[in-house]
Amino acid sequence: MTTDRETLSPVANHARGALLVVSVVPRASRTEMERLPDGTLRVRLAAAPVDGAANTALLRFLAEALDLPRSRLSIASGTTSRRKRIVVETIDADELTARVRDALAR
Repeated sequence: MTTDRETLSPVANHARGALLVVSVVPRASRTEMERLPDGTLRVRLAAAPVDGAANTALLRFLAEALDLPRSRLSIASGTTSRRKRIVVETIDADELTARVRDALAR
């Protein structure tokens, strides 16, 4: 049986492109991305959440993982929270979903 919670997508459409919702774990042993059973996209960051270092590391990591220029990613909300909403400009939700899927497969 599939529940609504199991089918949640971390990607949605946004006025400027697509929106990616991630759960961030700072001070991890290494930087990596994984999808949890409930559909949540979790990014573990080696960086500490001090003076915005974790946010900077998150955007750099996502840009590289998704094969996008860093300048197209910005934090829409959650700069001081573990749950962040990332706007990815000039890309639609379907393309972003495919890029996330490819990044997780690597």
